[in-house]
Amino acid sequence: MAEFATIARPYAKALFSLAQEKNQIESWLGELKELAAVVQDEKVIAFIEQPETGASEKAETLKGLVGIKNVELANFITVLAEQKRLLVLPEIYAQYQDLTLIHNNTKSAVVYSAYELSSQQLADVTDILTKRFNSKLDVVAKVAPELIGGIKVEVGDQVLDLSVQSKLNALYATMTN
Repeated sequence: MAEFATIARPYAKALFSLAQEKNQIESWLGELKELAAVVQDEKVIAFIEQPETGASEKAETLKGLVGIKNVELANFITVLAEQKRLLVLPEIYAQYQDLTLIHNNTKSAVVYSAYELSSQQLADVTDILTKRFNSKLDVVAKVAPELIGGIKVEVGDQVLDLSVQSKLNALYATMTN
């Protein structure tokens, strides 16, 4: 996957720069998300990997599946097809999304909890985290039953672990030393 990240970086940066010029950052993000999802389908991967199918046919098929109407984004897909880089689209999307968050002065946060959080609980946690990290946050909630209770938060490379599992591990470490 690290190889895909290296390959995707210049494409994501170039597309983001163009999106800035055209004032299309958010709308292209949505279309890239759809493209990334489509490219992860097994049948689409098999189609893309067919050597007998031409680059233009692959590009047109992908554009049709997602319904790409923007000319610049359609041209981008064609370039990726010609360079045999269509399978890198999910990583391009991920890096484009990171560039969008940076542009909007927003950080990405993942909140893990033992049980599914209600929308009110997630809103409360988001408010607390926004103040703690002094930044706008794009929060995603995920269920991690192994936490037993509490939450664990990842914001960039920072981890805030308030889970029962973490407290039990700390207690165990204290008792065994």
